[in-house]
Amino acid sequence: MKAMIFAAGLGTRLKPITDTLPKALVPVGGKPLLEHVLNKLSAVEDAEGNPLIDGVVVNVHHFAPKIVSWLDGYRHAALSDDSTLPVMPGGRRESGHLPVDISDESAMLLETGGAVLHARRFLEGCGHFLIHNVDIFSNADLGWLASQVRPESLATLLVSERETSRFLLFRPEDMSLVGWHNTNTGDYHLADSSLNIEDCLAYGFSGIHIMSDKVFGLMDAYIKEKGLPADDAVGTRFPIMNFYMWASSRMPIQGVVAQSLDFLDVGKLDTLELAEKFMNKYSQK
Repeated sequence: MKAMIFAAGLGTRLKPITDTLPKALVPVGGKPLLEHVLNKLSAVEDAEGNPLIDGVVVNVHHFAPKIVSWLDGYRHAALSDDSTLPVMPGGRRESGHLPVDISDESAMLLETGGAVLHARRFLEGCGHFLIHNVDIFSNADLGWLASQVRPESLATLLVSERETSRFLLFRPEDMSLVGWHNTNTGDYHLADSSLNIEDCLAYGFSGIHIMSDKVFGLMDAYIKEKGLPADDAVGTRFPIMNFYMWASSRMPIQGVVAQSLDFLDVGKLDTLELAEKFMNKYSQK
């Protein structure tokens, strides 16, 4: 299975740090956020104990050359036998490192949906691929999440019961996505007009999900139906959640509830201070 790390964001919640540094390279415990996520992905195993992730796509926009330069160093260290170089994800320098492709969004930040579509050439044909935000720390068992994917589902979203103001809404009988609810503003959206909010189960989204590569054909249809400007070179900008709401009436989008999920959004200055303690707690090295 391939994975994609969303690393293109402007990091506005981390200013002034991100005035000179991309969010993906903000350090926690002496390592950039991007390296922590690569380490986690490299350690994911299937039910038989085999490595599950065999390649990663990283999208870049804000200070893109800095991320590309760091990834060049990551590749060099991973391919080296020199024991003086840092150990790369999974503790492996050579055969176990994760191959990385770069999806360049320098021309325009494409948001999360557009980012996936722009990386199509790296992901289409792989069956399923995992999406992970660069600014998320968690104790999530990603191998277990992969085992929960249903063949008929377009996407599988890792959710949990946690404090948040933005909830995703699911049909109780099958945990299929039907809407969202912002409890701060009172705004909500239900893809199925026959439902009421009270009929749904509400969970917080983790920023971790697994998509079927069937998503690309539906994204083409979504762009056409919505009349979004399409540019083969630059890409098309749209949020993944808007697409999910539209697609949920066409293919199942499944929620999977993680019990005892410990989750930290590291994309804010106040939580950044907590990130090293979190990392040490779960040995997210």
